[in-house]
Amino acid sequence: GISIMDLGLNEFRLDLLEYIKHNPDIEKAPHGMNAVVSATEDAPRGVIYVLRNLESGINIDNQNRLHPFYMVYISDDGEVICDHLSPKELLDKVRYLCRGKTEHFDKLCAEINRETKDGRDMRKYSELLGDAINSIINVKEDSDLDSLFKQGGTSALLTRITGLDDFELICFLIVR
Repeated sequence: GISIMDLGLNEFRLDLLEYIKHNPDIEKAPHGMNAVVSATEDAPRGVIYVLRNLESGINIDNQNRLHPFYMVYISDDGEVICDHLSPKELLDKVRYLCRGKTEHFDKLCAEINRETKDGRDMRKYSELLGDAINSIINVKEDSDLDSLFKQGGTSALLTRITGLDDFELICFLIVR
């Protein structure tokens, strides 16, 4: 297998180890947790989803460097800002948005609570999650199409990810 150190992502690994050292209970955190941060010029409004592929044997053509985890940053209108094949860029954005932030943003939290009726109406975020997963599938389909014209055979029909049921939501970051 490939380790996060092999990918030029060692700085993120070190950050993670340091965080776990000071917050050991994070391993027990429930899946589906979310947080909200302020948007910036470099990080527009949207949502960053962290997903885990439930079929760990399927790494879409070995392109996802974080497999079985997938990260997608999607705008509020459903456009992909950063896809799952750009983990360094996405991790840089998450670091920029979150590092050193220890207090919650009262105004942003109140806004999200109003919008979601205190978390009872998550339709918007469910739809964006669907868009994020569809973006993973679309990248796979584009890759399959490209492989039809490459020497060495095609990847089409070798792996199959069909949608929401293939992933588990680990957490998401609302960029507001």
